[in-house]
Amino acid sequence: MNIEEVLHKVQHDGPATSINSEQLNVNLLHLSQGASIPQHINDELDVLFVVIQGTCKLFVDNQTTVLRTGMAAVVPAGRVRALRCTIGPLVYLTCHRRRAPLMPKIPERN
Repeated sequence: MNIEEVLHKVQHDGPATSINSEQLNVNLLHLSQGASIPQHINDELDVLFVVIQGTCKLFVDNQTTVLRTGMAAVVPAGRVRALRCTIGPLVYLTCHRRRAPLMPKIPERN
């Protein structure tokens, strides 16, 4: 994956490209400043987040972590998670064990 080449062509928020093997999914994502990934739960997989550019707030359960360029975090399976770009654009990789596509669960709002 040539990240610089992919980002030069990106004109939307969300997944830009991915690399997959028999055992691994790696996704490159792009978010504009202020854009976010809504709160959701993935019961199946731990996910590694690696920030390549920008700054974001990663919300996991009731904790907020600020991730900047060069920082990484692992979100365990079964945790409520969300992400918001605070200094953009945000470019980050996610990596997890390969699995069939599925929709994350959106927690009920009280």
